[in-house]
Amino acid sequence: MKIQIISENTIMVYFTNTIDTETSEKVTQALYVLQSSLGNVILDAIPSYHSILITVDILQTNMNDFQQQVEALLNQPLSASMSLPHLDIELPVYYGEEVALDAAEVCAHSGLSWSDVTEIHNQANYRVYAIGFAPGFAYLGNLDRRLQIPRKSTPRARVPKGSVAIAGQQTAVYPKTSPGGWHIIGRTPISLVDFERDNLSLFHIGAQVCFKAISRQQFIDMGGELDTVGLLDTNKRAKS
Repeated sequence: MKIQIISENTIMVYFTNTIDTETSEKVTQALYVLQSSLGNVILDAIPSYHSILITVDILQTNMNDFQQQVEALLNQPLSASMSLPHLDIELPVYYGEEVALDAAEVCAHSGLSWSDVTEIHNQANYRVYAIGFAPGFAYLGNLDRRLQIPRKSTPRARVPKGSVAIAGQQTAVYPKTSPGGWHIIGRTPISLVDFERDNLSLFHIGAQVCFKAISRQQFIDMGGELDTVGLLDTNKRAKS
C-alpha cells in the first residue's frame, strides 16, 4: 500500500497494480473504514480498480495529519464492528436481436452461437470493480474468457440507455444514452440512476451482480424500450 498527497486537498491510496477480486476487496474495505472513521473530513472518495482518490476538507484538517490517520487506519485489520455491507444485484436482460446490436460480431469473434453467448453471460456472477465514465456506469468483472472481445474500432455515436455491453474482461450497462465503444449484447429495462435514492447509482463498489435473461414481452412489460437507433446507425455505416 502507498499513500501519496496529490494536491493541496487530495490524496491517493494505492494498493496493487493488479485487477482481481482480492485487490477489489481491499479497496472496498479501505473505503468503508475511511468513510466510517474519517467521513467528517472527507468531501469525496472515488475508488477504482486498485486505488482510492480522496478529497479532504482542509478547513478541518491538514493533509499531513490526514495522511498519517489514513495510514494508521489502513494498517490495522478490519474490525468486527466494521463488517462490510453486502449487496447482491440481479438485472433482467433482454438479449433479442432488436437490442443485441453487436451479436454478429461477438459470435464471429468467439466462434460461439448466440444462445451460447447469452447463456455464458447470464450464468456468471460479476463484481463491481469501479464506477465511472458516466454516473451509474459500473465496470463489472470478470467476464468469461470465451466472451472476451476488444473494444470496437469505431465507437457508436449513440448507445441506447440500458444497453448491456462487453469489452475485454469486463461487462457493463450504459445508464443513459451516450456514445460508447463496447459491444452491445442486450438491454435491461431497469433504471440504473435514481435521484430519489440516497445512493444515486444502483451499484456499489464490491457488489455482486448477475444477469437474468428475460423475454421480449417481459422486457416491454417492465418498461423497456425497443428503439433501434443504434442498429440504424450500424446499418448506415455498413452501407457507406
